[in-house]
Amino acid sequence: MSSLADVAPILRYVGEMRYAQGGGLTAERREFRERLRLKAVERFARGEVNAVIARDLRVSVRSVQRWRRSWQQEGERALDSKGPASRPRLSPAQFRQLEAELARGPGAYGWTGRRWTLERIQTVIARRFHVTYTVQGVRKLMRRHGWTYLAPAGEGAGRDAGGWARAEDGRGGRPARPSRTE
Repeated sequence: MSSLADVAPILRYVGEMRYAQGGGLTAERREFRERLRLKAVERFARGEVNAVIARDLRVSVRSVQRWRRSWQQEGERALDSKGPASRPRLSPAQFRQLEAELARGPGAYGWTGRRWTLERIQTVIARRFHVTYTVQGVRKLMRRHGWTYLAPAGEGAGRDAGGWARAEDGRGGRPARPSRTE
């Protein structure tokens, strides 16, 4: 019987992002799950019962049943990790190109004003790279690459104030709040 001591630290979800890059598992989680499946294969070969394997590996009996069926039909290779569920739609090189396009400003695309909105960025991505994103997908893409929404600074800021821009501190997200003592 295998010990969970070598995989116990990975079993915790606390503080861990389950779906990196907006979808799929991290490489570490894929490797962990593949190791679990391969431990199950060793136990299949010894003739152990699905319920015992599931309890010991802390997975559902249904998962063990699927793994056993795949193993019986296609062998151990059927349980190898298939890699990430999907690739990012824009490569790092394409995102750098997108940043260069955004640096040209909305006027280069015929929009009035200096403000980049998610809808405008979505249109640039579609025109330039022939890739479709939802507005929320664009938001996640931009935040993941250190961009943030800068809200207009006050009521009289005007319609063109605000918009998406590269975070100056490189963190992405909201800028740090000033302390109350300032």
